Amino acid sequence: MQTKLAGNIINIFDDRIEYGEVSIENGRISSLHFIGEENKTAPYILPGFIDAHVHIESSMLTPAQFARLAVVHGTVGTVSDPHEIANVLGIQGIDFMIENAKQVPFKFCFGAPSCVPATKFETAGAEINATDIARLLGNKEIGYLAELMNFPGVLNDDADVMAKIMLAQTFNKPIDGHAPGLRGVAAQKYIDAGIETDHECFGTEEALEKLGGGMKILIREGSAAKNFDTLVDLIPLHYENLMFCSDDKHPDSLVEGHINNLVKRALIKGYDIFKILRIACINPVLHYRLPVGLLREGDYADFIVVSDLHNLEILSTYINGNLVAQNGKTQIPNVVSTPINKFECSLIRVEQLRVFYQSEYIRVIEVLDGQLITNQIIAKIANTRGYVESDINKDILKIAVINRYKNVPPAIAFVKNFGLKEGAIASSVAHDSHNIIVVGVDDDSMMEAVNLIINKKGGISAVSNTQTGIIALPIAGLMSDRDGYEIAADYTQIDQFAKEKLGCKLASPFMSLSFMGLLVIPSLKLSDKGLFDGERFEFVDLFV
Repeated sequence: MQTKLAGNIINIFDDRIEYGEVSIENGRISSLHFIGEENKTAPYILPGFIDAHVHIESSMLTPAQFARLAVVHGTVGTVSDPHEIANVLGIQGIDFMIENAKQVPFKFCFGAPSCVPATKFETAGAEINATDIARLLGNKEIGYLAELMNFPGVLNDDADVMAKIMLAQTFNKPIDGHAPGLRGVAAQKYIDAGIETDHECFGTEEALEKLGGGMKILIREGSAAKNFDTLVDLIPLHYENLMFCSDDKHPDSLVEGHINNLVKRALIKGYDIFKILRIACINPVLHYRLPVGLLREGDYADFIVVSDLHNLEILSTYINGNLVAQNGKTQIPNVVSTPINKFECSLIRVEQLRVFYQSEYIRVIEVLDGQLITNQIIAKIANTRGYVESDINKDILKIAVINRYKNVPPAIAFVKNFGLKEGAIASSVAHDSHNIIVVGVDDDSMMEAVNLIINKKGGISAVSNTQTGIIALPIAGLMSDRDGYEIAADYTQIDQFAKEKLGCKLASPFMSLSFMGLLVIPSLKLSDKGLFDGERFEFVDLFV
């Protein structure tokens, strides 16, 4: 059976727009019939958007639920690194993601996680070694070697790291990078090892240097890390080597928009539509060799229909010729998933969160809103009956990481800029090992927030002086087994709770919290094993 759609067909390869008709047969474009010049009163047909780097798990949704929300915004595919669930469950977790993704019409490309655990300075639930990488890369469902966060391993010619790179090259699969702030000779050595992309550039100069060295740069705009405004001016001269990505996106943000928002923002800045669409639609497909159609005869019928090239309202989304979204409503059915998990710790006691006073100065993690990097500052702290406690007036709050895989004492430090005035927030989404992380103004609230999560075997929680809230995440302590739109609504509510009731002043409290344990991003972070200096790549004492 043949289906036909009429509209302004956008040919991104030839920078041309013509009114015509797209014919679809057996999931592919059987013909493109051009009738005449662009008709600005008619809708526009263009290739679908691709998120070039995302951790699906950070949306707290399964791949099937993520797809249901993403297609509404014109996204037809993602390049997805499953290293979050891999840190919890290893290859079993990756297999779960692949099988879950097969239940919906969406183009997922999963990577082989290169750094599980992310470092030796934390406790994860699993390990993926070079032998495992070989098995994964041999799987046709695995499209690339996922972000190589261990850039010191590359620079120091670590045998295990180099073996993984060689395996990717043997299987002829792309290699993703992750090297925040890496510059000069060190950056070039990293690139020359075979690393092809980076989504962690702090600024334009760093991005230009890496582009000059042969890398492709991903412009990232997620729920916590936002680099679009910093890097968008690269578009005119470097569009052929750029891609858009979200990296980590919470469910409420995904309901509001996806890659389409970056396209609209770039259009508002006055950049050329064809260059923008090459970044959003074409470059990821060609780089990762994705099985995604690009609106050519014989291609898979993966495309979107939009109202115009200003408002860019998504009227409909097609994947393999099937209508998967129309007029803001998903057409992908709700898929129910059976949870898998690894959560072994016992409830904690309040005395486990106490810190004995040793000196008046401590190292403090300074959070930077909208960034994954942090600063390390030295602050004076009071002696409170022999203990060090949160200081609300200085906005220096206690933060702790609790190992969820075994019962060991929590690691405790202090953090600035969360702005809580009462209570605590906690999460079992804590990159990359996904132990429980909590920040709060007092030990009792922190204990309660953590124990809510332990009782549910995963989740995000918030506790005030008078009420509590939790979203259970029974799938690896990372994802919900419920409808994506329901989770988005629940997340909006608990996010407001953290801001309006508890006083948190960060744009995305739980996303920012989840990155306070990510040791591979400088400068100061906290793992279950202690306070860690990401620039010196070693543990440091809390007290100075």
